[in-house]
Amino acid sequence: MKYLHDNQYTVIALRDLEQYVDYKEALRTVPAPLPPVSIRVDLDKQKGRMDPIWAWFGYDEPNYTYMKDGKKLLSELSALSPVPVYVRAHSLLVTGDGKPALKWGSTNVYTEDAKGKPVYDWTIVDKIFDTYIERKMKPMAQIGFMPEALSSKPQPYRHDWQPGQPYDKIYTGWRYPPKDYEKWAELIYQWVNHSVKRYGKKEVESWYWELWNEPDSPYWGGTVDEYNKLYDYSVDAVRRALPTAKVGGPHVTGPQGKRGATFLKAFLDHCQKGKNYVTGKTGTPLDFVAFHAKGAPRLVDGHVRMNLGTQLRDISHGFQIVASYPEFSKLPIIIGESDPEGCAACGMKTNPENAYRNGTLYSSYTAAAFARKYDLADQHQVNLKGAVSWSFEFEDQPWFYGFRDLATNGVDKPVLNVFRMYGMMRGKRVEVTGNMAYQVAAIRDSSVRRAAPDVNALAARDTASNTATVMIWNYHDDNVPAPVSPVDLTIKGVPAKQVLVTQYRIDDEHSNSYAVWQKMGSPQQPTPDQVKQLEKAGQLAQYGSPVRTDVAANGEVKLNTVLPRQAVALFKLTW
Repeated sequence: MKYLHDNQYTVIALRDLEQYVDYKEALRTVPAPLPPVSIRVDLDKQKGRMDPIWAWFGYDEPNYTYMKDGKKLLSELSALSPVPVYVRAHSLLVTGDGKPALKWGSTNVYTEDAKGKPVYDWTIVDKIFDTYIERKMKPMAQIGFMPEALSSKPQPYRHDWQPGQPYDKIYTGWRYPPKDYEKWAELIYQWVNHSVKRYGKKEVESWYWELWNEPDSPYWGGTVDEYNKLYDYSVDAVRRALPTAKVGGPHVTGPQGKRGATFLKAFLDHCQKGKNYVTGKTGTPLDFVAFHAKGAPRLVDGHVRMNLGTQLRDISHGFQIVASYPEFSKLPIIIGESDPEGCAACGMKTNPENAYRNGTLYSSYTAAAFARKYDLADQHQVNLKGAVSWSFEFEDQPWFYGFRDLATNGVDKPVLNVFRMYGMMRGKRVEVTGNMAYQVAAIRDSSVRRAAPDVNALAARDTASNTATVMIWNYHDDNVPAPVSPVDLTIKGVPAKQVLVTQYRIDDEHSNSYAVWQKMGSPQQPTPDQVKQLEKAGQLAQYGSPVRTDVAANGEVKLNTVLPRQAVALFKLTW
């Protein structure tokens, strides 16, 4: 078969198609082929900045940070991003010995002696933040949760939750308001002051300080008013130590729900016109607004069905609420957890709907989701600063257990390569149109449930480096067999006579350690040679060799490819 590649013919051998579909079998098992996809990119029509909103990551277990595979993954995240990566972790103030467990972590920063006098120990929290700073990463420093000695209801405190157990088992004494707000405030003051002395004023000014996590849920054992009171004391303490520090919240759950929306509005009302619990004045400083957004996959007729629309509705409602406050409408917004669903530590064995996490479905979902976050921010005219992928790694756990993580036992999963692709996209976002593209409103309202997939693209142009990048995905909520999609890509406005085109790919044969592991027989104790093979397979792979391509007289470049279902491709053009 031949596909026209600008002024050249590039032969795509039959084997390149067979690696996705055995056509003899496909005639019996998959629907009829879809029409060719046509995507047009106009480099001269700018849409906005290609801000690295994706360069934010988070996780429940802070002590994984400085462990072997945690350090390795953080180094990779730092390397893939053109800007410092922000990292958010729970339990930075929790009492304990620093031993990690699922959905648990501790630093022991605060205890009290026999007379009730505070004892501060920064050893473990310094190990965590040192690991970030060594890699030129930035903490999104979460002020929480409650130290045992300060909790108004401390017992029971330590939990030992495991996947499959009731989720409410994790909600112990760390979630309650302090019994002494002055002691709490002094702890926060001492922490920020210590950070300034250790890392320098300029460095800490670049961090984001946030209070708690999902206070509209059982993560918070107090009322809305008690949270607002805690926020006032926390902001005052942070600003006394560093007046130029950035502080915000409240990191509620999805704002499309009544609970999340009500709490978010009550918090913004308090910051706008409420009586400050510390100063007695009206209002409280607020430097950024944060909320969470999650999808809702489930198992349908034996296959995983994602629900991107649910996540986008959370985002849209959150943007709408923030935009309705003139005082806050231009503040940075951080989607503090932005994921296909809610429990990173719930593997696919106990939660079979989470089987999307190891393979390419997670990759294509992530590509399609982040593109729509840009679209929604444009529509609501808000300042989207970052969207935290609540996915890291789980140390010393079974291979490919189905956690929502970026790597398993030090081997990168396919989804991490989407972020490597995003790391190459810089400059300005530009206009993209396509005949198989879902509009953002359609996905927000109904997800991707029609017969046709969402074959769409996000494109950027960086004039500083004479490059253009186009990320294309072939996404559908339903993870079922489907025909490949031939894609015709036209890029308009190329200011050169010739370009070098490099294609990168995530699919069953490229950038896919999971597929290689399965071909090995799914070993739980792979040999050193197998580990090396898996590490190599986990890296972002080129699709073929770079090709020098002539630009037509009208400034257009025409490219072609074949994209399987749930695959992602990145075209990089340099001139």
